[in-house]
Amino acid sequence: MGDGDTPTDGPSLLGVYLRGACMGAADAVPGVSGGTIALLTGIYQRLITAITAIGPDRVLAVLAAPLPGRREEAIAAFRELDGFFLAALGAGVLTAVVTFSRVLEAAMHSYPIVTFGGFFGLIAATAWLLRTQMQLDTGTRRLTALSGLMLAFVLSGRAEGALGHSYPVIFLAGSVAVSAMILPGISGSLILLLLGQYEFMISRLKQFVDGLLALVSGEAGLPPETATIVAFLAGGVFGLFTISHGVKWALARWRTATMTFLVALVVGALRAPVVQAGRELQTGWTPTTAAAFLLAGVVGAVAVLIVERAAGENALS
Repeated sequence: MGDGDTPTDGPSLLGVYLRGACMGAADAVPGVSGGTIALLTGIYQRLITAITAIGPDRVLAVLAAPLPGRREEAIAAFRELDGFFLAALGAGVLTAVVTFSRVLEAAMHSYPIVTFGGFFGLIAATAWLLRTQMQLDTGTRRLTALSGLMLAFVLSGRAEGALGHSYPVIFLAGSVAVSAMILPGISGSLILLLLGQYEFMISRLKQFVDGLLALVSGEAGLPPETATIVAFLAGGVFGLFTISHGVKWALARWRTATMTFLVALVVGALRAPVVQAGRELQTGWTPTTAAAFLLAGVVGAVAVLIVERAAGENALS
C-alpha cells in the first residue's frame, strides 16, 4: 500500500473493530499475541503497514486539521496512516483490554495458582511453536540465545523488586510492550510479566476505569491512577515511533539472530509465572498446588495450539 492509498476490499470498520477486540483479548494475557490474531484474521500486513506509516510529520499534520488551510493536508495524512482502520482496531483492542483486565485482576486475586499456571502453559506453547525460528548452528547465534535466555530468567525473578513502578519504568514498559504488536507469537503482556509490571498495570487499569466511571457520575475527581496510565500510554506512543521500527529493521537485516534472541527470551520468561505463583503460597509448593498449576498450564497450552493451528491454516488463505 503506497502513500495516499487506502484499502478498499478489506473488512468493514465493524469487522476491524471485532478483530481489534480479539487482538486485545489475546494481548491481555501472556501467551497468544495480538500479532498472531492479526495474522489469523487476515489483517497482519495491513497492521504492520499502518503502524510503520506512523511518524511525527503525519501525526502533526492530522492534529493541525482545525487550523485554517490545513484541512486537505490533514485528510491526506490521515489516509496515509490508514486512520479509520487504526481507529476502529484501536477501539476494539481498548474495549477488550479494559474488559479482560477486570476478569484477570479478579482471577489473579482469587485463583492465583490456576491463573499463573495458565500463563505458564500459554508461554510454554508459544516457545514450542516458535522453536523453528531459532537456530543454534553458529557460535554467535548460540551466544545470542544464551543472552536472551539469561536476560529473561534473571528479570523474571528480580525485575519487580529491582525496577519498581516509577513513572520512567512504566514509560519504558509501555514502549517495549507495544513493540510486540509487530511480532506474531510475542505478547505485550509477556513483556510486562517479564518486567514485573503485569499485575501492577492490570490492577491500576481496573482502578482507573472505576475512577473514570465515578468521575462521570460526579462521585469523585480525577482518578489517582491517571498519571500511571498516561505514562504507560506515552511510552506506547514512543514505542510506535522508535522501538517498533527498530524491531522491524532488525528483522529485515538479521532475522535469524533476532528471532533466536526473542525465542530464547520467551523460554527464559517461563520462570516468571512460577515465581509469581510461588509468592502467593503461604506454605510453599505442595503436590496439590503443583498439580493445579500444571493442569492449568496444559489447558493454556492447548488453547495456544488451537489458535496457532487455525492461524496456520486460515490466515493467508
